[in-house]
Amino acid sequence: MGISNLVVGAGISGAMIANMIASELDENVLVIDKNEHIAGNCYDYRDKNNIMIHKYGSHIFHTSNEGVWKELKKITDFNTYMHKVIAVVDGIETTIPFNFDSIHTVFPVLLAVRIEEKLLSKFKHNSKIPIMEFMDQDDADLRFLAEYVYEKVFLHYTEKQWGLSPSEIDGAVTARVPVYLSRDKRYFQDKYQGIPINGYTKMIEKMLDHPRIEVRLNTKFEDIKDTGSFQNIFYTGPVDELMEYSYGQLPYRSVNFKLETYYCDHYQSNAVINYPNNYDFTRIHEYKYYLNDRSLKTVIAKEYSEPFELGRNERYYPIPKPENQELYEKYLKEAKKRYKNMHFLGRLGDYKYYDMDKAVLRAMQVFKEVFG
Repeated sequence: MGISNLVVGAGISGAMIANMIASELDENVLVIDKNEHIAGNCYDYRDKNNIMIHKYGSHIFHTSNEGVWKELKKITDFNTYMHKVIAVVDGIETTIPFNFDSIHTVFPVLLAVRIEEKLLSKFKHNSKIPIMEFMDQDDADLRFLAEYVYEKVFLHYTEKQWGLSPSEIDGAVTARVPVYLSRDKRYFQDKYQGIPINGYTKMIEKMLDHPRIEVRLNTKFEDIKDTGSFQNIFYTGPVDELMEYSYGQLPYRSVNFKLETYYCDHYQSNAVINYPNNYDFTRIHEYKYYLNDRSLKTVIAKEYSEPFELGRNERYYPIPKPENQELYEKYLKEAKKRYKNMHFLGRLGDYKYYDMDKAVLRAMQVFKEVFG
């Protein structure tokens, strides 16, 4: 029996749709990836210190979608890790998103109490209010809060992360940094959260471990000569690359991680600490926290945001600007004309930032669209 399905990319999107085709349709699938490893940017590995390193930055699984959770639970168990983020603001470690605890940590007692009372008089408890909404308030204390959070938490971090001013970035990015009217310190409030107990690479390895699936690493799409022989091609790679950059490159931000090893139990008080206003890096990750790894040493990664440069670094974040979306749509239209049997998904294929659960959900949706 021949192979009727080609999946380009062995990250979480490609692995998920390959698994569904093989297990639910009993059809053969060829999965290719240009890298020397599976799992894409979810790739992790145990180092010589017995610490699970997330090579491409911290990945925290979280979802409120029960269907996505059930699909992944068929493949792996998760621990009960609930992610928290701390930022250093005016030399003080405080919770991000900014919440009532943050207000009481960084402000004098009387001011903190007054701001909390005013927030609760205007907004619903346990709600997330985008920082820009406070700018419209008549109250001087709430405008002060807005200006403080904007300046100390959002502005300089955004400039470091994106290389752009907030006014140059789509409003959806701004909305990702709210004030949370609660004392809930979790970064995510989804029902299901955790880290795969054996890591992400093992999870994706199990997705691809099926007699109907063949995986070829170090293999580019152009290495596959007879693409017309496949009934379906599922493409999770960059669409501008697919079309030989005929309209120019789609812009991305990249990230550079500087690993450091220390002979101590822990380097910092939390898995991730952000530095919005200090240093050139945006944050420090400490990987031992995720799976509660036991080691005499600890490994941290300082994260530096930088422009994507073809051949030098990796694509991480599509830059959310209208002109970039227009360019992507132009590429997509041309790609669909050239490859009648090609379907697009994933962070690169859709030119859209996806949390992992959204990437899985998108794969499930594409599977349904194609196969009914």
